[in-house]
Amino acid sequence: MIDSQQASAALNDINDIVHRLRQSQIYQTASLIIIMWGVLVFLGYIANYTWPPQGYAIWAVVDLVGIAGSIAIATFSGTGPGAGAFAIRLLMAFLLFIAFGIFCSVVLGHFGPRQMLVFWPVFTMLFYALAGLWFGYAFIVIALGSSALIVTAYFYAGPALLLWMALVHGGALVLGGLWMRRI
Repeated sequence: MIDSQQASAALNDINDIVHRLRQSQIYQTASLIIIMWGVLVFLGYIANYTWPPQGYAIWAVVDLVGIAGSIAIATFSGTGPGAGAFAIRLLMAFLLFIAFGIFCSVVLGHFGPRQMLVFWPVFTMLFYALAGLWFGYAFIVIALGSSALIVTAYFYAGPALLLWMALVHGGALVLGGLWMRRI
């Protein structure tokens, strides 16, 4: 026989385990999405380097495949009954992210192709750093380090900027996704 204090402690332990399991499932899903984006971004930079005139089309395809893949992973990851609602919120977050980025870079900034090439990864790393407030300081370090490397490359990489971006931007996403898998 257990008393009410022991029963309460046991229930608290069970609730803690359920919370940790749910958080682990969310991290696993998020890590798959981040790794997928890292690979897509890497391939996008390599394709853009190989076929420069097709840059806008290449990035449109990368973005569409990334958004569709993110929603598919979120929907079919088995994160529970709320996975469909999460996928819809994820789609809305992507649309808001893209709309705000376009507003800043096209309407306010009037960026050329080289500036756009640097704006979007640095903009992405802002959200990566913000995620670090919840997922761990490694994300903040990765975001700040890769942003510094991206901005430095903007000034000094010359024609190798796309190759540099493939390694730094794609690599930062993959590294962060792999880091999440060990949490």
